[in-house]
Amino acid sequence: MTTTARSADHAALPAADHAALPAADHAALLAAAVAGDGEAFRHLTDPFRRELAVHCYRMLGGLDDAEDAVQETMIKAWRGLAGFAGRSSLRAWLYRIATNVCLDTLDHRARRVLPAAIADPAEPAAPPAPDDHDTPWLQPYPDTLLDHADPDSDPATVAVRREHVELAFVAAIQHLPARQRAILLLRDVLGYSAAETANLLDSSPAAVHSALQRARAAIDAGLPAAARHRPTGDVADLVDRYVRAWHAADIPALVALLRDDAQMAMPPTPSWYAGRDAIAVYLRQLFSSPFGRHLRLRPTAANRQPALAVYAPAATGSELVPFAVKVFTVRGDRISAITGFVTPHLFPAFGLPDRLGGSFGAPVTFAGSDPSTG
Repeated sequence: MTTTARSADHAALPAADHAALPAADHAALLAAAVAGDGEAFRHLTDPFRRELAVHCYRMLGGLDDAEDAVQETMIKAWRGLAGFAGRSSLRAWLYRIATNVCLDTLDHRARRVLPAAIADPAEPAAPPAPDDHDTPWLQPYPDTLLDHADPDSDPATVAVRREHVELAFVAAIQHLPARQRAILLLRDVLGYSAAETANLLDSSPAAVHSALQRARAAIDAGLPAAARHRPTGDVADLVDRYVRAWHAADIPALVALLRDDAQMAMPPTPSWYAGRDAIAVYLRQLFSSPFGRHLRLRPTAANRQPALAVYAPAATGSELVPFAVKVFTVRGDRISAITGFVTPHLFPAFGLPDRLGGSFGAPVTFAGSDPSTG
């Protein structure tokens, strides 16, 4: 994360609640909510749900976790509303609750990771390792939800927000101690001052400053090179060429779209592949099977990055069913990383259909599921 990015993010922040109401209306709604009016409470808090979900996602690394954390935040806010009394902005008060909900969650479970954090590169000619469902894996975040949370279309604002939700950044901050993670996000992403952050976390400005310096140093050292470079070509065309090559099972064309040092991961298998040549070997293995040849792709977007929804043949019949979301990191004019999240339960959050009509001829039945997405 650069100093320029931090400054731009601070400049983009509103001075007050973006959903602020006239003082009289806000006071009336607050009084009604304190008195037990659930509709008034929802009117006050609903404008913040989307941005709170993004904050919780950054803290916890999972869409499922973020949704649970926001739900718990709203329950705590409803129960504690009488103690709010308007001493701070409603937005700051909700962020205080949400951040502490996330910290409590992190006290009881391991951080979410990507395969490269826990395993060496796999041998591409060998089958991928069995799925590891005991490891908490990072999850993608749908752009459809980010669009609601970040309605500002100013290019500078969007660019910085994109930096702070891309997979590389979210993966990197999961390695910070939980309170350092919270302080980094509150200060450098949300723009709260040291004093405000200290108040939100029941800390001191000096402690916040010290933790922030350590967190910044760790992130600056830990972000991969690919996270520091932006695409330079037509990303939509790049993804379109990938889809066409995939559906044609044209492995040379697919490999030509990758950087020499490209990486590919497919959680929940811990196997990941380093380098274009290794990925090419894996793809040849994948497309040699009926399962691989019948996978179909549909464009989507996640973490402000291009992505593809992967549909696989159903166990019976000719329809295709949700299988994975492949998120692309693009550096220059080529793909530097592909992360295929085998999380079919997340398809509704992306607004994706739960089935696609089969277009590959006779139904194909498989004894088991392939653990890879390619």
